[in-house]
Amino acid sequence: MRLFHAAAALAATSTLALTLTACGSDSDGSSSASDGQSSAPVASPATTASSGTATENAGATKGTDSSSGTGGTGTSTGGTGAARCHTAGLGFSFGSGDGKVSSSDDQQRLAVVLKNKTSAACTLQGFPGVDLKSSSGSWSLTRSSVAPKKVTLPAGSSATFTITFLPWTQGSGTEFKATSVVVTPPNETTSATLAWPGGSLLLQDGATHPGTYTGPVGG
Repeated sequence: MRLFHAAAALAATSTLALTLTACGSDSDGSSSASDGQSSAPVASPATTASSGTATENAGATKGTDSSSGTGGTGTSTGGTGAARCHTAGLGFSFGSGDGKVSSSDDQQRLAVVLKNKTSAACTLQGFPGVDLKSSSGSWSLTRSSVAPKKVTLPAGSSATFTITFLPWTQGSGTEFKATSVVVTPPNETTSATLAWPGGSLLLQDGATHPGTYTGPVGG
């Protein structure tokens, strides 16, 4: 009888131990599954990608605005259909200070006026040919670095260009005693001659950057 009771008690103890072990496994398993579920839904990479897309779109919009602004310029000039001004239809004179060029030895400027004498509008664009004359020869002036632009002259209106010159002084170099200036309008072959209103010039006909030169019409 004692052996029977001992065997029964041992069997009951084993059954209880197995039951407790199974319950512990389920609890641990459940806890593990719960931990896995709580870590899986993290979606920070998707948020980062969205931010990156917003930045790229902002950059694209900025670029579009910039190109639109640039494209908005450059349409203000247009052709008028007017023919080119010809020498025969122009009047030639000096600007303000005609005949009263300063005697200073500093670099000076002399405006030359081209007036449309015809009854129709005409256009001028470019550098005029300018030759200074003296009893000893001729000096063709170089051009400035100013970019020429098209100038439209309605009937009776005028445009100017500027002769920049360096007067001669004793001991400064070779003297050029200018007596007249010959002006040929842009794209023309016929010239007009005016008496030179100033004194002698410092001759620099072989200089790379002479102090005497001409600008474009309207420049």
